[in-house]
Amino acid sequence: MGLKDRFRNSTGLSTAVDLRRRIKVLEDEVQECRALSLRLAELTDVVTELLLPVAQRDQARLEELLERYHRSL
Repeated sequence: MGLKDRFRNSTGLSTAVDLRRRIKVLEDEVQECRALSLRLAELTDVVTELLLPVAQRDQARLEELLERYHRSL
C-alpha cells in the first residue's frame, strides 16, 4: 500500500477532506453544547433566586433573570 493510498478512504475522498467535514460537524456540536450550557446556567440562576426566602429575594434580579431566560428560548 503506497503513501497516497493510506490517505484515501473507501469512497476515494482524501482523508483530509473527510477530516475537515468531521471537524465541522464536531464544531457545530460543540456550539450546540455551549448554547445548552448557557441556557442551563440561566435556568439555574432563576431557580436559585426562587429558592430564597421571600424576604431575601431580590425581585428586580428575579425579573431580570426570568426575562433573560425567556429571551433565550
